[in-house]
Amino acid sequence: MSSTIEFTINGKDITGRPGQTVLEAAQDAGVYIPRLCYMRGLAAFGACRVCTVLVNGRPQAACTQTVAPGMVVENNTEKMTAFRRNLIDMLFVEGNHFCMFCEKSGNCELQALAYRFGIAAPKYPYMFQPREVDMSHGDVFIDRNRCVLCGRCVRASRDVDGKHVFDFVGRGLHKRIAVNAEALLGDTELAVTDKAAEACPVGAIVKKRVGYAVPVGQRLYDHKPIGSEIESTAL
Repeated sequence: MSSTIEFTINGKDITGRPGQTVLEAAQDAGVYIPRLCYMRGLAAFGACRVCTVLVNGRPQAACTQTVAPGMVVENNTEKMTAFRRNLIDMLFVEGNHFCMFCEKSGNCELQALAYRFGIAAPKYPYMFQPREVDMSHGDVFIDRNRCVLCGRCVRASRDVDGKHVFDFVGRGLHKRIAVNAEALLGDTELAVTDKAAEACPVGAIVKKRVGYAVPVGQRLYDHKPIGSEIESTAL
């Protein structure tokens, strides 16, 4: 069996390895595929679908789809851009995201994706679902208004921290992140040094007393768009 696999993304020749996903191979080649629930070091989950690409004409999650010889992948096309814009729009209106007041602003991946796709305001009506804020932990808080149900905290706590502090409960509109305690985060084994405490791509799980440590204008996505660190490695 060959140690390399040749395929294309938007007509560009890409070399991958057996068992590697489309997203991983693209990233190694300097091609950015937008993502939200994916995080390096965690098992792929395929929840957000922001990384959806067309593989031989069929939609697939790039974070779970493995590469195959001769595969034709469409990523940065007009059709896929419109699809992702709709997904990002819906993520904003399903929660209560007020970027101007959020301590994660400038470091938020959802906000950065909106900027990358030119979304200044969602086109769908806000749902304004009532959601809980849990400030009971001494070092970390949960604001479920901002949760996008990406599952990164669940996988980080389970697979990296070995604690299983977080999990999903409910279905549909009632689905939310819960903790392995009677009611509150403060009753769990979560430590501020846990991977789960830093895995959130938005402002749903935030460490206390560090939210505004980096001034506005000096944060991760204040000057360069999300994904530019990947695209800068392209040959």
